[in-house]
Amino acid sequence: MSTTRETVAIVVVTYNRADMLRGLLDGLTKLDQPADAVIVVNNASTDHTAQVLAEAVTPNLQIIDSAENLGGAGGFHLGTKAAVEQGWDRLYLIDDDVVPAHDCLEVLLAQDEDCLFSVREDRNGKLIELAALKFDLRNPLAIKPKTAAVMDTYPTRDAMPERVPVENVAFEGFMIRRTVLEEIGLPDPSYFIFYDDVDLAIRARRAGRTIWAVRDAVLVRQLDFSQQHDLAGWKGFYMYRNLFVVHFRYGENVLVRLKPWLIAAAVVLLSPLRGGKHEAVNVIKALRAARGMRTLPNPAPSTSS
Repeated sequence: MSTTRETVAIVVVTYNRADMLRGLLDGLTKLDQPADAVIVVNNASTDHTAQVLAEAVTPNLQIIDSAENLGGAGGFHLGTKAAVEQGWDRLYLIDDDVVPAHDCLEVLLAQDEDCLFSVREDRNGKLIELAALKFDLRNPLAIKPKTAAVMDTYPTRDAMPERVPVENVAFEGFMIRRTVLEEIGLPDPSYFIFYDDVDLAIRARRAGRTIWAVRDAVLVRQLDFSQQHDLAGWKGFYMYRNLFVVHFRYGENVLVRLKPWLIAAAVVLLSPLRGGKHEAVNVIKALRAARGMRTLPNPAPSTSS
């Protein structure tokens, strides 16, 4: 019997969170099964990230220093491109603010599936997994397509089945086979931040893959989730723009594809009561920009930049 196992590269993107990165690298060093490569994309950090990376003893560490901040989307595009070109069988995409349990990688690699997702908890062991069991791009009345999150459906990790199919992911513990990326393309760097992970999950599912959240693959989040963003600030532009892009690209009917126009109109009309003129300007600019992103650019790894 062959004992050949699949190889795995962990892809990390970091920006100005050196102390959290140190915690993650320490966790990767303690994995029961070390990764064949740990590819860290340093997104032009200006803190002491370079020192943390220089002092790291994580096995098989590779560092890619970006000359500019490419955002999470650009960073994961750059890191996955390197991992695909190096030929690793599986890629494990992970942010710098999480730490995997010592057996997390081993648990995931034991699953013979193309797309897998770790299940996140906070530092107190509470289940905080926000991956959606349903991501609805069919119902035009669903203002928020993400419904039935794992943590809303199961009160604890023990209450979960061993595997749960999910329809969206975060790049905090997403494992995907290289062959899938060669088929569907890399993460789209044009998102900059937000929804690049959702976009990749949609493409994987539409290519016939099921994404399985694996109960016993534990990932600990070092930060509390903050789902409330300043929609009148700079992040608000990306939240609106990228939400609209997902609807334009993947809406399953014309009414869903028209939904961004309705959301933008509602935000402008309600702006005196909520985010003011800055949110109204953001949503108008976001709608205009999203229209130019309706087509996925250069999806194949061999042609991505």
